[in-house]
Amino acid sequence: MNVPNLYPFKLAPSLHVKVWGGRKLQTVMNKALPTDDPYGEAWELHDTAVITNGPLEGQTLADAVDQFGTDLIGERNNPAEGFPLLAKIIDAEDWLSIQVHPDDEQARALENDPRGKTEAWIILAADEGAQLCIGVKPGTSREAMAAAIRDNALEPMLEYVDVHAGDVFFVAANTIHAIGPGILLYEIQQSSDITYRLYDWGRVGLDGKPREKHIDKGVHVSNVESLPELQHPEGSTAMMVSCPYFETMRHTLVDMSLSLTTEGVFQALTCIDGTLTITHGETTITLLNGETALIPASLEAYLLVGTGTILRSYQK
Repeated sequence: MNVPNLYPFKLAPSLHVKVWGGRKLQTVMNKALPTDDPYGEAWELHDTAVITNGPLEGQTLADAVDQFGTDLIGERNNPAEGFPLLAKIIDAEDWLSIQVHPDDEQARALENDPRGKTEAWIILAADEGAQLCIGVKPGTSREAMAAAIRDNALEPMLEYVDVHAGDVFFVAANTIHAIGPGILLYEIQQSSDITYRLYDWGRVGLDGKPREKHIDKGVHVSNVESLPELQHPEGSTAMMVSCPYFETMRHTLVDMSLSLTTEGVFQALTCIDGTLTITHGETTITLLNGETALIPASLEAYLLVGTGTILRSYQK
């Protein structure tokens, strides 16, 4: 079989209906939503994202990982474990559930899963007064929190923070958290879907039934000792978040070009404003607002040109 060379991929996300979702993925981020349902998440970078250009058009990232292995995802990753990072755009029209995620060691012990879930949120837009939940009030015991969850009375224990466009919230594993109404954000995370739902505001899911809670495991892994801080990076080029699992840079270009290198790790680029082109060799792709591309790890230098803002995520 004649195996094609790797090249920059343009990706179509997988779209997910959520009870708390809305329509901003279409009205703000230019994604064609296939039904009138409330869509909450566009999985921009994931095994289920579909390549839309070049010889691999129509294949998923999982297909490409199977074919190219570490040439695509880098030497530090095991292709058998799938794509190591997940990037989403999230539209919250209502509160998401209060939830928490395990770290790597807890994920292995509790779920026999190789990865926990550390993530970060970059706020793209926020209505006036929009808030995040960032944990429980200092001094809250795990026992008191568990009792409050069972009594449907957790809300007085929660801590909130107001958010604005450009804010960054680093959600380390074990952080109790939730996204509030009126927020559109970019999320970068370890590729894990282990979520322990602690509280769901007394509502039911799209099927009319209460959504499952995971009180014992969730309380066990929860950080009740400290609260994270909101950040607001400034500058046309800014490090938005840096942790052992990933980094995300923001680049704003005004009718200019920027030469970038992979340094042996894949790069995920999501346009959040304007129009930018990516060129490597004979491949040029255009990214509009809300579109994502992937630069495979084995490629070297590539060129970013145009006027717009891009979020560039990669492994540290």
